[in-house]
Amino acid sequence: MPFDTILQRKIMGHFATGVTVVTTRVGDDLYGMTANAVTSLSLAPPLVLVCVERHAAMLEHLRTSKCYAMNILTEAQQDISTRFARKGPKEFSDLDWFPGETGSPILRASLAYVDCRVVDIASGGDHDVFIGEIFAGGCLNPSELPLLYYSGAYRTISSIK
Repeated sequence: MPFDTILQRKIMGHFATGVTVVTTRVGDDLYGMTANAVTSLSLAPPLVLVCVERHAAMLEHLRTSKCYAMNILTEAQQDISTRFARKGPKEFSDLDWFPGETGSPILRASLAYVDCRVVDIASGGDHDVFIGEIFAGGCLNPSELPLLYYSGAYRTISSIK
């Protein structure tokens, strides 16, 4: 008997995660999505991964571009996370960003970022896992605190107490 997916969601909701916006560029078009199914995978070589639902529009953009930037959001960027979590085209025109080494948009207000080239794509149930080798990165606003997602809601470090 398969495990209850509603129970799985409830259980895993008790695992606090950081919140990122994963971005890429295809030609002149910019794309992004909010993601918290991300992790650091390896230090040698430097690898991170992001999991993308198979029905998400971002899936084909990442397959085409073969690169992405992972922007780690600050607690002041909940509105950015919400924007990039919605379905449909994403607006970048009012955001302060610069192109990373891969051309992927780096959000200047982010806590930190890594800029990656896709080195492998693995199947993971209803998601594809994009493994990226880090080619550039930095801490942009290290004095800020991270935006968190916990128990089905955005949180800050001080709100979890």
